[in-house]
Amino acid sequence: MGFFNKLFGGKSEPAKEVVKDNALYAHMVGKCVPVSEVPDPTFSEELLGKGIAVQPTVGKVYAPCDCTVAMTFDTKHAVSLETNFGAEILIHVGLETVNLNGEHFTLHVAQGDKVKKGQLLLEMDLDAIKAKGYKTITPMVVCNSVDFPNFTTDVNKDVTNSDIVIELSK
Repeated sequence: MGFFNKLFGGKSEPAKEVVKDNALYAHMVGKCVPVSEVPDPTFSEELLGKGIAVQPTVGKVYAPCDCTVAMTFDTKHAVSLETNFGAEILIHVGLETVNLNGEHFTLHVAQGDKVKKGQLLLEMDLDAIKAKGYKTITPMVVCNSVDFPNFTTDVNKDVTNSDIVIELSK
């Protein structure tokens, strides 16, 4: 049927994105940097685990892979995820943003939700957060990164949710 559609001008369906197993895609649109560049030792010294960070240009956080929402926070500034391949992920929007008590954040998921890669998890008003004096750099760390000895990152580039930023294997 696809051949005849092309031949006679019918509409073709867009190609489906192939999602790679054991990969984490960028959780935000922006500049991806090493987690060591996050100006907070909790992240930069990998106290919570290895990862990356995004300096966002758009105030939306997307699921980096198919996963389950392990925990949401009343302050809506962070979300914890568990992947289908066993990685425990923390996405933390900004630094010290817990102090905003949820102001400027909208959560779109709840604890226990099964989400697909690319699904919108939360939104925030980046300009309002910056106006209150907070940094918006957003780390994504694998809290159990010790369980993944083969841990590679792809950083120092502009990213969207179509870009792999972390690959893991045991």
